[in-house]
Amino acid sequence: MKKEIEEFLDYLRYEKNASPHTVLAYGRDLQQLASYLKENGYNWRTADTLALRGFLAELHQQELKKSSIVRKLAAMRSFFGFCLKKNWRQDNPGSLLATPRQEQLIPGFLTEEETSRLLTWPVKTSDPLEVRDKAILELLYASGLRVSELTSLNLEDLHLKERLLRVKGKGKKERIIPFGREAEKWLKEYLGLRPLLALNKMSELAIFLNYRGERLNPRSVQRLVQKRIRQIAVARKISPHSLRHSFASHLLSRGADLRAIQELLGHRSLATTQKYTHLDLSHLLEVYRQSHPRS
Repeated sequence: MKKEIEEFLDYLRYEKNASPHTVLAYGRDLQQLASYLKENGYNWRTADTLALRGFLAELHQQELKKSSIVRKLAAMRSFFGFCLKKNWRQDNPGSLLATPRQEQLIPGFLTEEETSRLLTWPVKTSDPLEVRDKAILELLYASGLRVSELTSLNLEDLHLKERLLRVKGKGKKERIIPFGREAEKWLKEYLGLRPLLALNKMSELAIFLNYRGERLNPRSVQRLVQKRIRQIAVARKISPHSLRHSFASHLLSRGADLRAIQELLGHRSLATTQKYTHLDLSHLLEVYRQSHPRS
């Protein structure tokens, strides 16, 4: 099988323009497959779907990451597809194998104590940029907005008295989002100082402005959050999007309905929102034990 693997890898290199990393990984995967087939009385000509399924079962027993197993399956399918193309075989035994579901990555988020530390610092209330930064962080956590949604907000989208925002999300789908008193307080403070930043008429639409009087961009918000994260010394990887995850996680842990969270986040599918149920399993188990009649 060594000769056939080398010819397949050359095909990947020179005809498919695969990356060196892919070629190297597929080479290792196929050598591992070749060893398994030899040990179990098969070769690349006689291997059938059952043999390949046995190989995958052995990988699962080794507790490999699903992403690694998915790659090895892709390598097998590609190799036997190549054999079919070369008329070395009359079938591709890998085509009938189901792809394992990938692990769903749990989004990074802050605990309530960490969020409190992130949002608490001595703000110079005479400095429009510092007050703006405080208002941004408070609003991100209070509303669960995406950073792009926050920087796209215009003054007409803010209903301060009612503590509501009109937001255009993905696909230009509009939704109405409430926010709390702390965000309201700092938005009022910022709006009182905003004229100091509004240097031209083009800036009149945007709520959040930079020091040049222009609409603030998402990259600036990312820098702001990273600066605060460094100050409170959170070791995990945290991004501006983590405030959105924290918003959802903390609502869920305090008993909010998943469909309500879906609406607030602007998710089209409830399945997208359900990833937050993984964030506080201990709380969900406690709710179950306290609520289920046969727990």
